[in-house]
Amino acid sequence: MNITGNTILITGGGSGIGRALAEAFHKAGNQVVIAGRRETLLHEVTTANPGMEALLLDIQDKDDVAAFARQAVESFPELNVVIHNAGIMRSETVAAGDFLGTAEETIATNLLGPIRLTAALLPHLQTRPHAAIVTVSSGLAFVPLATTPSYSASKAAIHSWSMALREQLKKTSVEVIEIAPPYVQTELLGPQQAIDPAAMPLAEFIAEVMALLESAPASGEIIVERCKPLRFAAENGQIAAVFVQLNAQHG
Repeated sequence: MNITGNTILITGGGSGIGRALAEAFHKAGNQVVIAGRRETLLHEVTTANPGMEALLLDIQDKDDVAAFARQAVESFPELNVVIHNAGIMRSETVAAGDFLGTAEETIATNLLGPIRLTAALLPHLQTRPHAAIVTVSSGLAFVPLATTPSYSASKAAIHSWSMALREQLKKTSVEVIEIAPPYVQTELLGPQQAIDPAAMPLAEFIAEVMALLESAPASGEIIVERCKPLRFAAENGQIAAVFVQLNAQHG
C-alpha cells in the first residue's frame, strides 16, 4: 500500500497500537480517522494531532457497525484504507467454568467486528483505485498462549481469514495486508504490560511496521523480527518447543 496520500480509518485508534499507527500515518501525510467506543480517548488523540478526525464505534454491535460504515463513507468519501485494530485480550480460567462470557465478547470484538465492518465497507473500497484492508492479528495466531485461548483463537482466525480474503480480492483494487504484532508495550493486558521490559517498545514496533509497509512484502504479511519465532515456528519444526517456552514465560 502507499504510505502517504490515503484516507485511513483505524478502529481502536484511541490507545496502544491503534493510536501509534494513527499518529505515524498522520505524520506521513494521510487523512486519518480513528474510531472507538471511548469518546474521551478519541478526543485526546485528535487534540494532540490537529487534522485527525474521530468517529464513535461500538465494534461489538452489528447494527452500530453498519450505521458507522455508512457515516464513515458519507463523511469521508475518499476513504480507501481500513485498519482493523480494535481488539480485547483477557485471561480465561477454563476449569473454573466461567469463561464463556469472555470468549463470546472476544470473538465478537476480534473476529466478527472486522468481518462485519469489511462487509459494510467493501463495496465502497472496491470503487477506490488504491484500496487496502489491513488486519491486525498477533504472533499468538501461530503459537497460542494458554491463558488466553479465545484471544489466540480469534487471531488465528483473523490470519486465516486474511489469507482467504487476499486470494479472493487479488484481481480487484483492494489489497489485503496482515500485521502480526509480537508482545508489545501497550496496556492490552493491563498497565504492567506497558512497562514490561520483556515486551517490544511500542515506538520500535511502529517504526519497523511502517518500514515494512513501505517495502510492500509480496506475502502481504507484516512480520517484525521479534515476531518471526512465533510466525515461523511451524515451518521451522519448532512449534512444540516455542509453545512450551512462550507459556513458561507468560504462564
